Amino acid sequence: MQQFPCPFCGLRDEREFHFAGEAGKPRPDTTQPISDADWAKYLFYCANAKGASHEVWVHTTCQEYFVMTRDTVTMAVLGTHALHEVPA
Repeated sequence: MQQFPCPFCGLRDEREFHFAGEAGKPRPDTTQPISDADWAKYLFYCANAKGASHEVWVHTTCQEYFVMTRDTVTMAVLGTHALHEVPA
């Protein structure tokens, strides 16, 4: 079982976390008309690149959202930080 470091609670079991999406993915402006194709692209498509990836996760125990930098090839966690913090 892998362990993830919550920036609020420390190292915890991976079963306590839920993936919430890609970090930095801009949401379409819903005050303007948007096509079904553009909305589907936002909801269902992601970069899914090899290597370091910035992802939004939620720790279900403390209910806090945060950004995890993770290597998508090795699954190694490279760091975590709160949404409002700039990574070091």
